Amino acid sequence: MRRITLWAFSTIAALVLLFSYRTSTNTPATPAAAEAPLSEPTAAGGGKAYDGSSVQTQWGPLQVHITVAGGRITEITAPTSPADNPADAGVTAGALPQLREQVLAAQSASIDGVSGATFTSEAYKQSLQAALDAAHL
Repeated sequence: MRRITLWAFSTIAALVLLFSYRTSTNTPATPAAAEAPLSEPTAAGGGKAYDGSSVQTQWGPLQVHITVAGGRITEITAPTSPADNPADAGVTAGALPQLREQVLAAQSASIDGVSGATFTSEAYKQSLQAALDAAHL
């Protein structure tokens, strides 16, 4: 009788744990369009500007725009981002300046990203890499 009770309790505990486990429903960002390099010099540093690909995230598209002068990234912006979506504005608006600083310091797409903004960080890196490829950096 003792073994049956222990077995029944173990089975019920395992089922409760199994059904209470929550899986992630988030999907990774995927590229949506090809890069479109711009050839006009910018007023700030006389460098060339390049747009990365538009990358679709769960909360909306993200696209990076870089300015390159002397083989270095001198400026980076995100003219299109999920920050335009009110539901995700807080997370994205907080992440974009941190991502910008990481890119300017690293001068590449090899950045850490921002904790709590994983999908935005991944989309940012993908769009940035497309812009760097267009700039041949």
